[in-house]
Amino acid sequence: MSKLIWPPGNMLYPLPVVMVSCGDNPSSYNIITISWTGTICTEPAMVSVSIRPERHSYNIIKKNKCFVINLVNEDLSFAADWCGVKSGKDHDKFKLQRLTPKKASKIKAPIIAESPVNIECQLEQILPLGSHDLFLAKIVAVQVSEKYLDSNNKFHLDKTNPICYSHGFYYSLAKEIGHFGFSVKKSKKNN
Repeated sequence: MSKLIWPPGNMLYPLPVVMVSCGDNPSSYNIITISWTGTICTEPAMVSVSIRPERHSYNIIKKNKCFVINLVNEDLSFAADWCGVKSGKDHDKFKLQRLTPKKASKIKAPIIAESPVNIECQLEQILPLGSHDLFLAKIVAVQVSEKYLDSNNKFHLDKTNPICYSHGFYYSLAKEIGHFGFSVKKSKKNN
C-alpha cells in the first residue's frame, strides 16, 4: 500500500467532544468546548484537558483549580459548537445557550445539568507544552443522568447518543462492533 509522508501534525481522530464548565460563582461561570481530552490514569482516576493560555477559561481554571468535563450528546451538539467558537469574555454561554448550571457535588465549578455525564475534576498540575498547556486533574466525583440507567442500575452511555469530532466535523457514534475482549472470547463451538 502506497503512503504519503506529511509534516508532523495531529491525526489522532476521532476525539470525544466535551464541554468543560468552570468558575466559582455565577458571575464567573464559563464553558469551553474541548476535544483534546482523555483518561490518563485509573488509580487514582485522572483525566487531562489541553487548553491554549489565551482562552478565557484557562485563567478561571488555573485560579479555581477545578473544572467539570460534561459529555456532549447529539442534543447538545449545537451548544457545544457555539461554546467552542464564542468567547466567555463576551458572552454568558450558559444563558445564551439555555444551559443550566447546577452545583457540583465536590467542587466549586458548576456542572451542565443537560449533559448525561458530568465528571468533577480537581486540578493537580499544569504542564506548559507549546500552543496548549496540559491540565492534569483527579476525578473527585461523577454524576450520571438516571434516565440512562436500566433496572439493574447499569448505565448505558450508548443510549445518550454521544458524539465525536474528526477533522472539523461532528459525528454520532456508529453501531457496536464488539466489546472489550471479544477477539479472544471462547465460543461454544471452540469448547
